[in-house]
Amino acid sequence: MSVPDSLTLADPALLRTDGYIDGRWTPPDSGARFGVVDPASGETIAAVADMGAAETVRAVAAAEAALPAWRELTAKQRSAVLRRWYELMVDNTADLGAIVTAEMGKPLAEGRGEIAAGAAYVEWFAEEAKRAYGETIPSHDPAMRLMVIKQPVGVVAAITPWNFPFATIARKAAPALAAGCTVVAKPAEDTPLSALALAELAERAGVPAGVFNVVTASEPAAVGAALTSSPVVRKISFTGSTEVGKLLMQQAARTVKKVALELGGNAPLIVFDDADLDAAVNHAIVSKFRNGGQTCVCANRILVQAGVYEEFVDRFCAASAALRVGPGTSEGTDIGPLINAAAMAKVRRLVGAAVTGGATVRMGGEAHRLGGTFYDTTVLTDVTDEMDIAAEEVFGPVASIFRFDTTGEAVAAANDTPYGLAAYFFTRDLARAFRVGEALDYGMVAVNSGLLMTEVAPFGGVKESGIGREGARAGLEEFLETKYLAIGGI
Repeated sequence: MSVPDSLTLADPALLRTDGYIDGRWTPPDSGARFGVVDPASGETIAAVADMGAAETVRAVAAAEAALPAWRELTAKQRSAVLRRWYELMVDNTADLGAIVTAEMGKPLAEGRGEIAAGAAYVEWFAEEAKRAYGETIPSHDPAMRLMVIKQPVGVVAAITPWNFPFATIARKAAPALAAGCTVVAKPAEDTPLSALALAELAERAGVPAGVFNVVTASEPAAVGAALTSSPVVRKISFTGSTEVGKLLMQQAARTVKKVALELGGNAPLIVFDDADLDAAVNHAIVSKFRNGGQTCVCANRILVQAGVYEEFVDRFCAASAALRVGPGTSEGTDIGPLINAAAMAKVRRLVGAAVTGGATVRMGGEAHRLGGTFYDTTVLTDVTDEMDIAAEEVFGPVASIFRFDTTGEAVAAANDTPYGLAAYFFTRDLARAFRVGEALDYGMVAVNSGLLMTEVAPFGGVKESGIGREGARAGLEEFLETKYLAIGGI
């Protein structure tokens, strides 16, 4: 298998193009393949197995067959395998980061950062596997003993998006494997190569055949239907759009599966008039433009109090203008391309509608001179709640800035959305920090910071942003069943 000139790897074996089922690299039954395209150049970098329901059913069967032996291992034994998987990720950071950049488009530094973040989840759950504690309960009957133990859910389906193709697989697979579950992973059709590289490293780490499987497909519907309809699959863990998440939840209800859904967001970032403006601007830049604005926790709406509005806008525009748009492989690139033409069309639609509705383009506002799916770093002011850009995730390098007067007004505007994933605000008033933090209807709130993701804290949302948590102790609990044992005749 040759590696394209645009993707130079120290270990070319990490670029896999077949699915991975029952410990074997598996071509598609139909012989069909689909192209994985570098969004920066438009070049096809790999032709990946185009699988469907039949291969998915076999992957589920392999996971079911592997489950008894894997869950019977001690937590310490599973921990050792996961630890080795983590070490291999760290050892191959450069190659894995290059794969992420090639298929997704983010700058190389961000690609390597994603590998570090994903590996950190594997390291955390390798350790947390040994702490799936049960409990004893004071008995109601002196002749009985009451105990609670934790057992693995069973076979898990992990369905992941394109914007973090490595980290989202790692943070689902790691706790599942740590708990004693087996996994069938379905990566996004735009970015399957990171998941396949993870499977290659899982094999090297000693993950037994059938414990971790990857099914790749250009059309996800057939694979998703096979996973949700299977009575063998006991949990669906999905990261993606709210629309698809609702569909999967409906399908999973037929067999009463557990579901964990990390869905869309509409994150507010609030700047109060007593904020440290230097910090607010710097963190707002990171929160808004990281990954080219293509994250579910990006600041989608920047709300600035009237007293500092103009100064914040001037500083924010100056900082935004310093960001460089370009291919992720180019030195100094801060913002890569959008993932595909559909993403480009969405950004252009939302910006166009906002401008027509009265928003002011302070900078950018159009396709970048590089062409393709590159879009200018854009700042809009005079944005109002009635505009589509206030309600929809932009998923692009577009900052929409709103003006507000009072704290109550800001909180009401921030909460005026069906989503509730992440929120951010900046203030030096300690009382306000507590009041606003508690009043914001979001699963995660960052105060005086634009970053909140870490493996040691629970990640997830409320309302239509999802169900369940990833990371931290809660992330392991998602893959464990609670069993009560009542022991009589003592």
